[in-house]
Amino acid sequence: MIETHDLGKDFDDLVAVDGVSLRVSAGEILALLGPNGAGKTTTIRMLASILRPSRGKASVAGFDVVDQPDDVHSCIGLLTEHHGLYTRMRAVEYLSFFGRVHGLPLPHVQARIEELSVRYGLAEFLQKRLGEYSRGMRQRLALVRALLHEPSVLLLDEPTSALDPASAKMVRRRIGKLRSANRAIVVCTHNLYEAEELADTIAIIRQGRIVALGSPAELKRDMLGDPIMELRLASSVDGAVTHLPSEVHDLEYGEDWIRYRTSEPEVQNPLVLERLAKAGFPVVTLAEVGRSLEDVYLRVVGEEEASPEPDHG
Repeated sequence: MIETHDLGKDFDDLVAVDGVSLRVSAGEILALLGPNGAGKTTTIRMLASILRPSRGKASVAGFDVVDQPDDVHSCIGLLTEHHGLYTRMRAVEYLSFFGRVHGLPLPHVQARIEELSVRYGLAEFLQKRLGEYSRGMRQRLALVRALLHEPSVLLLDEPTSALDPASAKMVRRRIGKLRSANRAIVVCTHNLYEAEELADTIAIIRQGRIVALGSPAELKRDMLGDPIMELRLASSVDGAVTHLPSEVHDLEYGEDWIRYRTSEPEVQNPLVLERLAKAGFPVVTLAEVGRSLEDVYLRVVGEEEASPEPDHG
């Protein structure tokens, strides 16, 4: 549903996006990660037919972002980092206006407003003016606006940035439920936990280029090596290491634990358990040692670039 090939955008002498090629199918969520100024928001704006690419191609739901911008606008739901809310309007008036902009019949608009306001915790605030809304309420309202016309593509730029932890968790859960066989979603975020929880695929952008692409598990394996397994025994490890298969490597051990790496845990772990059991070593637990997406991210972009700085795309 979303395809880009060698997509690029220049602002005078600044190359903001450089050769981005992506594919997001229906039913998938792609997370765009990268430091401030890496090109994430610029990419979103090109996909939304707001910015014209300097080179390359992009299509959304089969529509070319340059040649068919009106069709693109009709099929996407866009949540921007800066919402542009009309603060003197009441929320119900604001949403009704955007429903009419999308050409929806009034009864359908009213039904969608009622449904979505309940789902996102805004039902009791629809008669309030937007100037009275907190930042978190404005964020949720902007998400409701993006969903009014039931778009087949969602482009979400920092969807939980202004939310308290409870609201952010609710919105993440709702975004996960928006995944369907008929919808593709791109989430632009700085929240690594959010990206790992939501995304089927993660693209890390650095200086306008994609420098890592894959599922969270694939990125961890590619960047951090084979998974680390930890074995805990109910006895001393003395002599246990000699019974491990030769295919496991990078062994470490202490008084009652052993750590090792393997490229095939589904094959080697049962073999490890079988051999230790036969040798009389009582195994308490065998589990993978957790590795964070943060470790992957910092390895790709570097700690200095990951530090906050002014955002220009």
